[in-house]
Amino acid sequence: MGSSIFWAVVGGFLGGVFARSFLPLAIGVIGFFCLLACAAFSFVFVDRSKAKSFILIAVALFACAGGILRMHAATLSGDPILTRAIGKNVVLEGIVSKEPDARETSTLVSIQASALITGSSIPVRAGVLAILPAHTEILYGDKVRIAGVLQAPQAFDTGAGRQFDYPQYLAVQGIAYQLGFAQVKSISGNAGNPIAAFAIGTKETYLQGMRAVLPEPESALGGGITVGDKRSVGPELANDFQRDSLVHMIVLSGYNITVVLNSIARLLAWTPRTMQFGGSIFVVVFFILMSGGASSAARAGLMALLAVFARATHRTYLGERALAAVSVAMIMWNPFTLAFDPSFQLSALATLGLILFTPYFAAWFSKIPEKFGAREILASTCATQLMVLPFLLYQNGTLSIVALPANLLALLPVPFAMLFSFIGALGGMIFGSYAVPLAFPAYALLWYIITIAHLFASLPFAAVSIPAFSAWWMFGAYAVLFGALLFIKKKSRPTCRAPAAK
Repeated sequence: MGSSIFWAVVGGFLGGVFARSFLPLAIGVIGFFCLLACAAFSFVFVDRSKAKSFILIAVALFACAGGILRMHAATLSGDPILTRAIGKNVVLEGIVSKEPDARETSTLVSIQASALITGSSIPVRAGVLAILPAHTEILYGDKVRIAGVLQAPQAFDTGAGRQFDYPQYLAVQGIAYQLGFAQVKSISGNAGNPIAAFAIGTKETYLQGMRAVLPEPESALGGGITVGDKRSVGPELANDFQRDSLVHMIVLSGYNITVVLNSIARLLAWTPRTMQFGGSIFVVVFFILMSGGASSAARAGLMALLAVFARATHRTYLGERALAAVSVAMIMWNPFTLAFDPSFQLSALATLGLILFTPYFAAWFSKIPEKFGAREILASTCATQLMVLPFLLYQNGTLSIVALPANLLALLPVPFAMLFSFIGALGGMIFGSYAVPLAFPAYALLWYIITIAHLFASLPFAAVSIPAFSAWWMFGAYAVLFGALLFIKKKSRPTCRAPAAK
């Protein structure tokens, strides 16, 4: 009964948030769901033989009402003073709330605006995305005065008839306005979270050390696989990784965090269990902060922490329950994440595929040798690619034909590339360019991964573009996928379990 109640809460809450994300459900609808829940619960006393079913229905309806209410409360309405200033040149004061996103042609900066400067200072409260010139020197936590044309974000066409809901994507980050053609002046620093500022500063120092010993694009890839930095990855390399379906390598994913946690576990194996647990928590939290709180990193990190906790307390770790619990917690914190954050959606779907399908693929690939983790990589790649495929085709229409061989060949050396990249960056931080010889193993492994990406991406059949289609086809594809899983479960049993902490 406890497990059924858990899934009723999860399903009801997520359903409520998802429905309110697209439908203007008012408070009256919440009350109606609560009345239905009470009615369902009352039937427990009418027919006790079906008490469990009625209780589950009531719980799901209450949870659905809670999901609708949470999304309703989170809806951004903007600041009325700033809304009246849309289309005008304005001057704002505020604090840089996230690590600046440095790109080739511009720098994107999230500002938590606190004042509109006219003849006087008018208090406002809103998230603003400022588009600044490239190479603008600005840091997280800086208090700034920024000037530009205030705009409301607009959806745009991504090609082949696909629309990207940019306003809701920015709403995930608490941003309601854009400031185009902006100029910035720093007033003071260190106004943000000091722990986050320290983590971001540490990452920048680490990346500078890596750039001192590795050339581009190897240093960019090294930063991506070790600390999730993808700002310096050029458009050509990023396109190659997308065509090969290797883009998960240059974000801080569950795979990267698992490799790091396994290394920490080996280093601390001789210490007391409390120190092992504390060290793992510190590493995961620090990595999440270094990523700027990216949803994919937060999801992976929180699941890894649950796995570490289960190991430390000798409890059973169930991947699907951990994923559900972490997802609900993240969506409760920021309900826009569920429907409008592609990073979270891809991360959650990939993890779900890893949990549900990897054991079956591993059984089917039983003749593949386990040496160097080849069977696990092949099985997990098939599982994750199968699970994310309908969503990817709906989002961007890119079908990677070479995903399996590219992933199998590129992922094999990743743990060693991470280790030697870390050693090289550490040497660069201490000795500068004199540590170049120390980074040669990292260079060789990173060069190999990039070469594999270039090789497969250059094939004329590497990726196929699929025309835009309705979201109902995507939901239908997932219905077929889960139906096939239920059929397979009845016909066979997996011979091994999915990786626990990914």
